[in-house]
Amino acid sequence: MDFDSFDLNLLSILQLNTRRTAEELAEEVGLSPSACLRRVRRLREAGVIEAEVAILAPRKVGRELTMVVQVALERERADIMTAFKTAMRATPEVMQCFYVTGDIDFVLIVTMPSMEEYERFTDRFFFQNPHVRRFTTLVVMDRVKFGFAVPVDAALVTQS
Repeated sequence: MDFDSFDLNLLSILQLNTRRTAEELAEEVGLSPSACLRRVRRLREAGVIEAEVAILAPRKVGRELTMVVQVALERERADIMTAFKTAMRATPEVMQCFYVTGDIDFVLIVTMPSMEEYERFTDRFFFQNPHVRRFTTLVVMDRVKFGFAVPVDAALVTQS
């Protein structure tokens, strides 16, 4: 997809706050409100903007613990990988799941209301899964930085 500086400005602004009005966007990027809305619609339709979500404070909704979990599977077979990915996508406690290179196969970000709940989670997804070779849990002590903003680079601007 071709981007110009207006697109990049809109993407940067919207990543920080999707509740901006068309008028506010127009003022910041230097276009009319209707032009901003057309561009945002085009970015959504092209899949550049995948979703617009509310980021919650986990503790305020009863999620006291966040864990980073590293999972290594027994074999790198397509059916085993697909089954694990499918299970993680369907599990609400798994906030993020990354299939990675190296000694482990997956990195998960998991949130739980208690350590007891996490123990049940590990039993269900790791101990009862014959394809899990090992897993390591890192308990998050402090959320220092959390976000989804992707830096947009001026090098993406299409030269006309």
